[in-house]
Amino acid sequence: MIIKRIITGLILATIVAVLIVLGGIPLVAAASIVAVLACIEFYRIVRAQGVQPLSWFGMIFAVLLIVNAYIQQYNVSFLPYPPDFILPLLLSLMVLVPLIWLLFRSNKDNAFINWGWTLAGILYTGWLLSYYVTIRQMDNGMGWLFLVLSCTALCDVGAYVVGSNLGKHAMASSVSPGKTWEGAAGGLAFAVITAVILAIAFKLPLYYWQMVAAGLITGIFAEIGDLVESLLKRNMHTKDTGSLLPGHGGFLDRIDSHLLIAPVAYYLIVLVNNQGWLPS
Repeated sequence: MIIKRIITGLILATIVAVLIVLGGIPLVAAASIVAVLACIEFYRIVRAQGVQPLSWFGMIFAVLLIVNAYIQQYNVSFLPYPPDFILPLLLSLMVLVPLIWLLFRSNKDNAFINWGWTLAGILYTGWLLSYYVTIRQMDNGMGWLFLVLSCTALCDVGAYVVGSNLGKHAMASSVSPGKTWEGAAGGLAFAVITAVILAIAFKLPLYYWQMVAAGLITGIFAEIGDLVESLLKRNMHTKDTGSLLPGHGGFLDRIDSHLLIAPVAYYLIVLVNNQGWLPS
């Protein structure tokens, strides 16, 4: 099991590294594929509890949100509107189209519950993943994205290694019995070390205390993201969201820690840049 986990992790890390370097269309295409696969897994586990989400609408809008994050950097000249017109339009369609479609479904039981879970799948996968596309397009975007994704991944590794060997005190037994405070501390330590190394390697405009803060914040939200997905699986009475990734479960199991940190990282980068907190 551990060998499969390591091999799968190394393969994924290599693919992600190449995509970060390439950026642009390859990154958008990969993020869209991951969003679709995560959507499928999300809707499958909720469907097992009697919910009937509009899966196709969910997958389509998840991809559109990611594509929009990419095209927002350009002035879309074939539209007589500014680029920021598209996102409100997408969000409005995302709410209205599934809601109207439910009127024409033969089975109208629990219509609003189904509608709510449809929106949840779109926002949880497509909306949150779209922030990584946006981060890549920022100044120093490649370095920032390497830092955020690597800190999150190494936080998972640190939590697993330390928790497996030293974990004694349960952190959230009602959500995920396997999580321990020792593992959480180990994950944060790995995230901080990774943040410092990568910030220096990519010459990101951060003071040392900001590098440490970046690692801590990323690690904390990575662990919260993992707990959120554990809560979802506990509510849906399932152990894994899928089995596509040997040793890791499904795609949703693999990206759970990355989902919550994406918007947090983006707004922190914007905040420190706009407020001049970064050294020149």
